[in-house]
Amino acid sequence: MVKFQARVMTAVFVLVDVVSTDLAWLLAYWLRFQSDLVASVVPVTKGVPDFDRYLLLLPLTSLLWPVVLYFHGLYQLKRGRSRIDEFFGILFSVLIASAVTLGATLYVRVYYRYQPEVAPRWEYSQAVFGLFIVLDVLALNAGRWALRRYLEHMWAQGYNVKRVLVAGAGELGQTVAETLVAHRELGYHVVGLVDDTPGRGHAEGLPVLGSLDQVMEVALARDVDQLYIALPLEEHAKLLKLIKSVSNECLDIKVVPDLVQYATIKAALEDLDGIPIISLNEVPLRGWNSMVKRLMDMVLGTALLVLLSPLFAFIAALIRLKGGPGPVFYRQERISVDGKPFLMWKFRSMQDEAEKDTGPVWASAEDPRRTTVGVWLRKYNLDEFPQLINVVLGDMSLVGPRPERPPFVRQFKERIPQYMVRHRVKSGITGWAQVNGWRGNTSIEKRIEYDLYYIENWSLLLDVKILIMTLFRGFGQKHAY
Repeated sequence: MVKFQARVMTAVFVLVDVVSTDLAWLLAYWLRFQSDLVASVVPVTKGVPDFDRYLLLLPLTSLLWPVVLYFHGLYQLKRGRSRIDEFFGILFSVLIASAVTLGATLYVRVYYRYQPEVAPRWEYSQAVFGLFIVLDVLALNAGRWALRRYLEHMWAQGYNVKRVLVAGAGELGQTVAETLVAHRELGYHVVGLVDDTPGRGHAEGLPVLGSLDQVMEVALARDVDQLYIALPLEEHAKLLKLIKSVSNECLDIKVVPDLVQYATIKAALEDLDGIPIISLNEVPLRGWNSMVKRLMDMVLGTALLVLLSPLFAFIAALIRLKGGPGPVFYRQERISVDGKPFLMWKFRSMQDEAEKDTGPVWASAEDPRRTTVGVWLRKYNLDEFPQLINVVLGDMSLVGPRPERPPFVRQFKERIPQYMVRHRVKSGITGWAQVNGWRGNTSIEKRIEYDLYYIENWSLLLDVKILIMTLFRGFGQKHAY
């Protein structure tokens, strides 16, 4: 029932998106050719095309737009998705889909270029496409906003709400209950929990309504539609007994395996010749996703190296003149994906062989090892720019967890749970932790928390968001010394 409910919600969002897009396309035609508002600014010089020609593209937009929106994750119904993330997701989707549509019409025109009766039918105004992109972005955002407000109003009135009971008030049961409460957009209402162990904590203020033997009694009294069984592994016998006791009742039953304590990133279901296998540490950065991220790194990294080459030359000259004896560049061993070491490039900002006597140590405020130029370079993060070389070479990515030095990795992995999980992806010049202020000599635990969030929720849009935040916030300059 949960999956069916989610599919129904997705279908409604698809319908709203298609209607919004089609209306935006028709409105763009009307504004360009039937309204004096646009014509007064950009006059129509080639005559007014038939309206039927523009109607021909509606089947294409109705099919293409949901596909592009889907691949941007806009049909993953997440309550926590920010409106900014959704806006940029819609913007990129509309730009890509519009480019594909315009490219398809150009291809048809070239293909039928020797058939004058066919080719002109596929000629479309670029002004219409420009208007359409603006209108469609606005219409899609407005349509989704209106749909959410309507659904929230309906569920607040109690229409089509699924009432849920959770069996198990331990850590797993509380996690399930809290997650269901957080996703009210799917229309679920958790009435409470049942458990045999007195004194187990409550989740989100939800009461424990009885024991496991009283499940059906509670379910009938509370008009429950779905039962989530979330018992720990050590209560396996109780789980089997409970399933047997409710299996013949008119209740939608869901069993949640007690794997939360073992899953380090995300769990995924695999198939081994018909045998279900649960993988506990899947990461989204695999296959096509990895290739797309690498392509972005190559294109942007190379472009930035070219654009910043005059700045590189200027900084190199300053280091030669004011940085004391030593090389311009400094290469330091760091740990990246799969725990493999690499040499990270930086502009030298400290005295040559600064750690000769002390060994690896953290940089600190007013660090006496810094050169005159190095103080300025580290304050504005300019010493980090040569890492673009590592990005182009494939050692690093533009966005990812910051790489750490081997001695510190050995130290942290012994005392910080899941520390090595951050090495499941390539290290980055900037990252989710850095743009949120967790950089340098700050809490390692908080940094890991943000790194794991990035790995679990990676998307191309999240990378773009982090790059934009880096542009405005820097690499966490508050702790740059």
